[in-house]
Amino acid sequence: MRTWDVTPTFTLSETYSDNVNLRADNDKRASWVTEAIPGVSVVGKSSRVDFAANARLYYYAYSEDDVPGVRTSQHEYNANGRVKVVDELFYVDAGASSSARSISAFGPLAEDANGNRYSRENQTDVSTWRISPYVTHRFGNLVTGTARYTHDVVKSDSRSLFGDSSADGVAIDLVGGPGFRNVGWSLHAAHQTVDNENFGDTSSQNILLNANYRLGPTFALTGSAGYDKFDYQALGGRTAGASWTTGFIWAPSARTNLQMSIGRHYLGNTGMLAASHRSRHSVWRLSYSDAVTTSRQQFTLPSAIDTASMLDAMFQATIPDPVVRRQAVENYMRYANLPPTLADNINYLSNRYMRQKLLQASSAFNWRHSTAVLSAYASERVALSSSEADSGLLGSQLRSLNDSVRQVGVNASYNYRLSARSSAQASASASHTRSLTTDLEGNQQSLRLGLTHRFGRSVRGSLEVRRLVGESEIRHDYTENAVSATLTVQL
Repeated sequence: MRTWDVTPTFTLSETYSDNVNLRADNDKRASWVTEAIPGVSVVGKSSRVDFAANARLYYYAYSEDDVPGVRTSQHEYNANGRVKVVDELFYVDAGASSSARSISAFGPLAEDANGNRYSRENQTDVSTWRISPYVTHRFGNLVTGTARYTHDVVKSDSRSLFGDSSADGVAIDLVGGPGFRNVGWSLHAAHQTVDNENFGDTSSQNILLNANYRLGPTFALTGSAGYDKFDYQALGGRTAGASWTTGFIWAPSARTNLQMSIGRHYLGNTGMLAASHRSRHSVWRLSYSDAVTTSRQQFTLPSAIDTASMLDAMFQATIPDPVVRRQAVENYMRYANLPPTLADNINYLSNRYMRQKLLQASSAFNWRHSTAVLSAYASERVALSSSEADSGLLGSQLRSLNDSVRQVGVNASYNYRLSARSSAQASASASHTRSLTTDLEGNQQSLRLGLTHRFGRSVRGSLEVRRLVGESEIRHDYTENAVSATLTVQL
């Protein structure tokens, strides 16, 4: 079976903003903004190819001349695909993305779906691409082995001073098969080298053995042992050491799953939590992770809560067909103006290694006439490598800003179906960021209210109002009030 679905779109929008460049009161500019947004979505599936991509170009025209600190155009895209070269042996994964990102967690947030797309304040464009060929083979019912090579590239525009980089990595995975009956196990070994144009090479090596023992159909004990080694300029601490964890998996039904573990690695005590529950009208998820990471790694392997995944699980009870359900999810996200990911800690730019502890919670509700999505996060990032790597990003006076950063945030969206063709939307977000080293803080809030009406199968219009408020002890405070009218045609 071979199916390809290509959906072009064109959006025209007119917006009035009383602070289009998100500046302080003494420097802000009001303007009308005309937006033209061509876009395309491509989904393809065949016996050998699985592909999904979407792209948008944004063009902005302002009624006021020479408005400082604004964009005249912007682009964003996201594409992922897999090619089956040889059945059950050789495959190739590939992907690419580009979007606006926040330079600092203490200013206007590019990731806020309710935010202002026109301002360049605290923004840079980050693009990534990767290719990953791998071979896999199943050795009877005992072991499945995979050997993978990955090359990826991360680039940003010159405004950010976030060094362009490329990485090469190899990974070998062995996974125990059903021949081991009540015992499950896996072995993962990986090596990666990262070349940053500004700061040279860094590398990492990791090996991890996981095992679980099933005590019954719904409960299993888990454990792991491993070793990690990183090559970076440390702040006097260790960069390598052994790790271990012990925990359990409990799955009392197909709707509920709980995984939990505690342990220790070379940086101290650690733990993990992953819980999910699905009912007829709701989905609940809770997770906690503790890992050594970088901003670059978060761009190539994002950890944000996937909106489509949440909605897919929520609609599963009422729409069992996966193809029809996927279309329903896409339509809902489009009409409700939901972002592809829910609230997540802001992946601000840093060239340093860091230990990140991240707690995330999300829920979605589907009632007769309305739908709601809620999410929240709390994170702490503690830098492990020297602040010299961020001197170009922050300057000498703020070099210690990202030594230890805590973030908390919430996001809520609500969609009410007024009729078969009309709906009302409301969404709000709030975040708080604090540098524990400098005691500097920042707050961001946003609110958006809107009405959407479908004039036919392929045309819809909307009216929206929004308000943004930002407070920062590093940057200036700002407020923005805006109203917009939008017409979208799906060709």
